[in-house]
Amino acid sequence: MITGITEEGIKYAVRNAGNAVAYCALSVKAGTADEAGFHTGIAHFVEHTLFKGTARHDADYINNRLERLGGELNAYTTKEEIVLHATVLKKDIAKAASLLAEIAFESTFPEEEIEVEKGVVIDEIASYKDSPSEDIYDVFEEKLFAGSPLSSLILGTPESVQAMDSEELRRFRTTFFTPGRISFTVVGPLPEKKMEEMVRSISAKYRNACACGAKCPERKASDIGDGTVFDETIDKKDHQVNCLIGGTAPSMNSEEDRLATILLCNMLGGPASNSILGRILRERHGWVYNVECSYTPYSDSGVAIIAFGCDGENLPKCERVIRRQLHLLQRHR
Repeated sequence: MITGITEEGIKYAVRNAGNAVAYCALSVKAGTADEAGFHTGIAHFVEHTLFKGTARHDADYINNRLERLGGELNAYTTKEEIVLHATVLKKDIAKAASLLAEIAFESTFPEEEIEVEKGVVIDEIASYKDSPSEDIYDVFEEKLFAGSPLSSLILGTPESVQAMDSEELRRFRTTFFTPGRISFTVVGPLPEKKMEEMVRSISAKYRNACACGAKCPERKASDIGDGTVFDETIDKKDHQVNCLIGGTAPSMNSEEDRLATILLCNMLGGPASNSILGRILRERHGWVYNVECSYTPYSDSGVAIIAFGCDGENLPKCERVIRRQLHLLQRHR
């Protein structure tokens, strides 16, 4: 693998791997936790509207460019990054990488397209609200990180989405889509030097397109805190009770603790049928259909969660088992 930084300041990593398919990703260090001064959910909305047209191509061209070649183009937003990614045949990797850069640096955010996309995102918000087992994660992190940037909702709210316009989207892109915040990754069955040259060439092409128009606000670890302690029940009149038990966890930068947390979560509620909680709550007692333990690391913090759904009468039993298993792990560490 070759890693480096282009003359423009874009970090990159290229690796020779695979046989016929290549992958590339453009990652921007800016997410929901960086939205101070913007409407909540703007990072996610920018991710959606980057595909709605550039200075050279319209939305139809962008959405069909790689699919016509048998490839795939997509993106996602987290609390700390926006990632554009593509999968193509190895012969088309340069086209895919160029398209990602064009989307990132040349998107024009047409007002008419933005109005249409608002309906899409608002419907996405509604779909989460209609799924208690997914909505509860947002509610949990909102309360756990109350008062800190990590408490913000990735999707925003219908009101915040409606209030956005193309000027604000361009301002967010200008502020955060800068070389020091961008990383380019390429993995494919090609010579690494060739892929490195491709990334450097693309970076040089956009040398003047990503000048920072405003000082990027930097978050500090002190902004996050140690997490809020709470125990709250929300009555949604649903048949099933959805429950989360968790708290703050090691950050991405705490490598030893991070790896230990991953192992612990896998033991407690990983995908295998012999996980500790799966074996007791599902296989032994039949109280739940599924129980899982997940860990999400952030730059300055993290969150570890045990999640399950059950009938209301089984909730106290499940909670007792979980607390007992956690206590046993603490005693025999």
